[in-house]
Amino acid sequence: MRHLRAVLFDLDGTLFDHRGASRRGAAEFLTSLALRPSESALRRWAAAEDEHFERWRSGEIGFAEQRRERLRTVLPALGHPLDLDDVAVLDELFADYLRRYRAAWRAFPESRDLLDDLRSRGYRLGLLTNGDAEQQLDKLARTGLGDAFDVVHASGRTGLQKPDERAFTGIAHALGVAPSACLFVGDDPERDVAGARRAGMRGLLVDRETTRPDAVRVAVLRALEPGSPVLFEA
Repeated sequence: MRHLRAVLFDLDGTLFDHRGASRRGAAEFLTSLALRPSESALRRWAAAEDEHFERWRSGEIGFAEQRRERLRTVLPALGHPLDLDDVAVLDELFADYLRRYRAAWRAFPESRDLLDDLRSRGYRLGLLTNGDAEQQLDKLARTGLGDAFDVVHASGRTGLQKPDERAFTGIAHALGVAPSACLFVGDDPERDVAGARRAGMRGLLVDRETTRPDAVRVAVLRALEPGSPVLFEA
C-alpha cells in the first residue's frame, strides 16, 4: 500500500476563487466602458478567457497577446468601438481590467486552514499552476497563501504546462518525494487529475461551484486515508 507524503494543489478554481474575481472585475470593467454587464456579456468574457488562455497554453500566441485577443473578441461584439491593431490602447484597457480583477482576489474561505491542517499532519505541500509566474505568486501573497507551500511551480517559469507529466514529476522531485507518494488536488479533470494520474499520482477532482465550502477539506482528508481509491471526485 502506498504511503502518501505530499499533497499538491492547483491554484485557480481550487484554492483561489478565480472565477469570482474575474466575474467581478469584468463587470466593473464593462460598466466603466458604459457597457451593460449582463449575464450573456459575462459569459462571453469567460468564454473568451478560456479560449485565448488555451491558445497561450498550447504555445500558439504569447501571454500578452492572449489578453489582447480577449478584448478583440469581446468588446466589438458588445458594441464598443475598438482599433484592433492599436496594441497600446489594448494593453491600457486590459491593465484597467487587471486592476479591477486584482482588487477582487480572494482565496476560498477554508483554503488556508486546510493547508495548515495538512502541514500539521506532516505532509509536504506543493502548488502546480499554469500561468504567468509573477501573477500567480502575487495571488498567493495577496490572499495569505504565500508561505503555505514548500515548493511552487508556475508554468510561466518552468516552461512545463499541465497536463504534461513532466510538470507533475518535476514538482514531486523538487519536494523530494516519489510521484506515487503524492495526492494532487485540482478542478480540471484533464489538466489536473488525468495529468497527475499519468505521472503516477493519486488525483482528487473538486468542483467549487457545486459543493459545500467544507467539502474540499473533507474530501482531501478522506483521500489521504489508507486504502482510499486511486481516483476521487468531490
